[in-house]
Amino acid sequence: MTKPLKFAALGIDHRHIFGQIQNMLDVGGEFAGWWTEGTPGTLDGFLKRFTDAPRYENRADLLKDTEIDLILIASVPVDRAGLAIEAMEHGKDVMTDKPGCTTLDQLSAIREAVSRSGRIWSIDFSERFEVASVTRAAELVQAGAIGRVIQTVGLGPHRLNEQTRPGWFFEREKYGGILCDIASHQIDQFLYFTGSDDAEITLSSAANYANPKHPGLQDFGEVALRNDKGHAYIRVDWYTPDALPTWGDGRLTILGTEGYIELRKYVDVARDDGIDHLYLVNGERCEKIDCSDAGFPYFGKLADDIRNRTETAMPQAHAFKVMELALKAQMKAEGVADAPR
Repeated sequence: MTKPLKFAALGIDHRHIFGQIQNMLDVGGEFAGWWTEGTPGTLDGFLKRFTDAPRYENRADLLKDTEIDLILIASVPVDRAGLAIEAMEHGKDVMTDKPGCTTLDQLSAIREAVSRSGRIWSIDFSERFEVASVTRAAELVQAGAIGRVIQTVGLGPHRLNEQTRPGWFFEREKYGGILCDIASHQIDQFLYFTGSDDAEITLSSAANYANPKHPGLQDFGEVALRNDKGHAYIRVDWYTPDALPTWGDGRLTILGTEGYIELRKYVDVARDDGIDHLYLVNGERCEKIDCSDAGFPYFGKLADDIRNRTETAMPQAHAFKVMELALKAQMKAEGVADAPR
C-alpha cells in the first residue's frame, strides 16, 4: 500500500488555510502538525476545527521531520516566499495560499529554490480549485462544448469585514496590492481556460475609493490581458454590500467560438439558493448544469504529483507565470512597471 502523504502547515494567518488542510485530509493526507507566528485572529477557529494536530513552538523542529512531505502556507503574504523557500530547502513540497509572493525579487528567489531543490511550489487558487462549478466548466470546455475559448471575464468582489481584519490586511507592502492578491485568481483562470503560457497586460489600475482612513488598502482594481489565443477582463474589489448572503458574488464568463459558459460561483442573487450555478449556451443547449458531483481534483492530483514527481495538478511554469503577470499588473497600476525588481 502507498503510505499516506503527511503534511504540515506554516502560518495560519489567513482562513484559506482551513480549506487547504481539509481538502488534503479529504484525499487521504495526514495532518502532522503546524507552526504559526504569535496568535493570529484565525487561531481560535483553527484550534476548534483541527484538534488533533500538534503545534510546534519551533519552526525548525517541524521542518526537520523527514516524514512530512508537503507544507501548506497561509501566513501573512509578504512572508510566504521565505517560508516556501525554507520548506523546499528542507526537502518539502509546498502548497501556498495566493498570492504566492509579493515582489518579483521573491518570485525570482522561488524559481531558483525550485530549480535547486527539485521540489514542487504550487498555489491553491481557491476560486478555481475549490469551486465545483469551475471543475465542471473545465470538463465542458475540454469536451468542446463552446468551441475554442477566446475570452474570459472574471469578477472577484469581496466583503471588507473591516472590524475583523488584522492590521497587515491594510498594509500594501504586507498583502502585496489588490491585483497581486485577488486578481491572481482571475489571471490563473484566463491562462488555464485559454491554454496560454503568457499574456500582455493592456490595462491595469488600482485605487482606494471608499476607505480613506486605510490609505494602504486598495479597494478596487482591474486588469485586461491579451495574447494570440484570447483576451481577458478582470475586476476585483472590496465592495460587497452587507445584504448579500455571502462574501462575494464571484462570476466567470467563458466565451468560446461556439457558445459560452457563465458561472455564478457563490450566489445567484435573488433567484436560487446554494452555490455553483453554471449556465451553458451553445448551438444545441441552453441550460443550467448540475455541478454537485464535480469535486475538487486539484488536491488528489497534487498528492499524486508529490508521490510521482509529475505536474498534473498545476504545471510549475503556470504557477510562476500567474504570479509574474499579477505582480507586473500591480506594478503597472502603481506606475512602477519599469522600476527595478
